[in-house]
Amino acid sequence: MIHLDRVTFGYSKKKKLFEDLSLHLESGHIYGLLGTNGAGKSSLLRNMVGLLFPQTGKIHVGGYEPKKRLPAFLQDVFFLPEEIYLPSVTIRKYLEIMAPFYPKFDEAQFENYISQMDLPAGNKLTDMSYGQRKKFLIAFALSTNTKVLIMDEPTNGLDIPSKSQFRKLVSTSLDKNRLILISTHQVRDLDNLIDSIIILENSKILIQHSLDTVAEKLCFGTLASIDYDSRVLYSEPSIKGYKAVFENSDLEESRVDLEYLFNAVLENPERIKQIFSKN
Repeated sequence: MIHLDRVTFGYSKKKKLFEDLSLHLESGHIYGLLGTNGAGKSSLLRNMVGLLFPQTGKIHVGGYEPKKRLPAFLQDVFFLPEEIYLPSVTIRKYLEIMAPFYPKFDEAQFENYISQMDLPAGNKLTDMSYGQRKKFLIAFALSTNTKVLIMDEPTNGLDIPSKSQFRKLVSTSLDKNRLILISTHQVRDLDNLIDSIIILENSKILIQHSLDTVAEKLCFGTLASIDYDSRVLYSEPSIKGYKAVFENSDLEESRVDLEYLFNAVLENPERIKQIFSKN
């Protein structure tokens, strides 16, 4: 569905945000894109939707080159940016203007979403709080039913109950023909939502795997001591010892902790690469 082949991008020829980057994402999955601030996550997403162009390499999304911005491409891809700008119109007027650009837009679905989110349907969008405007755009994005839905920091501005609601709505909107890609630095917001993880750092994809594969290769748990334990990739002190990420040499079952995984990958990228390259 989304294919990047040896893509290089930077805002100048001397400074590259990512170089020779290849990535292949398929429908039927919710991907989480993680990286530190400045790693290039937003720029990568904008290349995928044709708002920025690679210096070298090829990008194809649903069989189209995003940079051409063809109507057939635009009607089946929705991009929700981190910074949102909405006109001073009501929700109803916004639908009249924008919904026709998305042939699979489902108004009943949208009405259900805004009802669950307790949005004031009669108010102008510009009179809503930032969090309400963010929830409105999330509801609209999900209701377009595009094959590709890309969201950049969608939970910024949402309170804790709204973040939980966001996870519920996104998970129920996935089907086998849809690809959802969510970029965030708020790792915990993706808990119990994504099924695959991508970590971008230092111009490279450090890891791209399903959470099932991560749970097979790594173990997340508590150790009484980490002294002389060569399996440990990352740890933090806790009341019962050390919360740690370590190589799953004993094939234990554990729940993937996204925050600890992220820290482990950044701290030991080469070791992580070796572990995941093993059969």
